[in-house]
Amino acid sequence: MANTKSALKNHRKTIARTLRNGSQKSRLKTLAKKVKALAEQEDKEALKAAAIEYVSAMDRAAKRNLVHRNKANRAKSSIAKLLAA
Repeated sequence: MANTKSALKNHRKTIARTLRNGSQKSRLKTLAKKVKALAEQEDKEALKAAAIEYVSAMDRAAKRNLVHRNKANRAKSSIAKLLAA
């Protein structure tokens, strides 16, 4: 356990960041599932809207180092392939 005031504060900050990052990662996974589900259907307009939302969220996550930038680029590339097909 932390012994100093600054260590206690850092512990509190870590807990808050972990919760925030977990919710953001969960949101990314939900958006990815939504895009894949729409890709199996024939609704191109809904797929395009969901893909734009997912790519935007992935860019923000990569900018904040929540996911690695190469992972974000791979995800965006796979979405682009889905849209092109």
